[in-house]
Amino acid sequence: MQHFFAVLIDFWTQFHMPILRWSDFIEILIIAFLVYHMLNWAKNTRAWALLRGVAVIAAFVIIAAFFNMTTILWIIQNVTGLAVMAIVIVLQPELRAAIEELGQQNFLSSLFRIEKKTPEGRFSDNTIGEIIRACTMMARVRTGALIVIEQTSSLQEEVRTGITIDAAVSSQLLINIFEKNTPLHDGAVIIRGNRIVAATCYLPISDSRMDKTLGTRHRAGVGISEKGDSLTLIVSEENGSISIAYRGMLYRNVDEEIMRKWLTELQNKLEEEEEAAAEGGQEPLFRWSGFFRKGLTGAKNEDKTEDPE
Repeated sequence: MQHFFAVLIDFWTQFHMPILRWSDFIEILIIAFLVYHMLNWAKNTRAWALLRGVAVIAAFVIIAAFFNMTTILWIIQNVTGLAVMAIVIVLQPELRAAIEELGQQNFLSSLFRIEKKTPEGRFSDNTIGEIIRACTMMARVRTGALIVIEQTSSLQEEVRTGITIDAAVSSQLLINIFEKNTPLHDGAVIIRGNRIVAATCYLPISDSRMDKTLGTRHRAGVGISEKGDSLTLIVSEENGSISIAYRGMLYRNVDEEIMRKWLTELQNKLEEEEEAAAEGGQEPLFRWSGFFRKGLTGAKNEDKTEDPE
């Protein structure tokens, strides 16, 4: 017992707490932020299963080191370099998607939502009404539809794959486009502002885990939402349900009220109080709602009927 206390006292005398500077706290926060988002990203990709496998291997390595199993340690030492290269090759699509997503993020604007609002917003109230009316009517007769609404991330690459329309948004035109056996019904419609930019556009298919009952239309809607900040309205041809895809999340079985809330949030319109302040020469500098808004990446297939907030 005396020997134990002697060792403990010796350890305590040699132990010292390093002096922490303010930059050390910032460094800890940055590392914690990166690790959290890496794990959050990996959770819904093939990397998650790979990480669990790596954890099992790491446990065996610790056991081998504890019992001094020299042969196993020699094999691991010589294979580690090749294993890292193999992981990069296997996860190349996921790593590319993660880097693209990182490049699309604007960290300052997510904290301080510096946006120039207008009384009308990105699109008018009439456009919201026409889109909701078209989706509701197509859902009643089970006409499949895929409508992508552009925000700040450009969809010009997808627009080039379709046929240029450049027409004002109207429910009659949208219903006509998606009517079965018509030349333009196959593919997606892209809306920019108050205009239908193009139809029959091809969208990237999501590789995320999704309900097997969902078809290509839903996978395409989630796929385009993973690339940027666009919002996609999906009308199912099988059961007439309406879904919303946003930031890689799929919200199923939404009704007219929820659609209106989502589109109003997307509209980014000046509220009455803000409009009055703007007329008086005062304009809000920061908009904090973006900081609390949902982030991406999470589960890619959520059976939700939530509001945008």
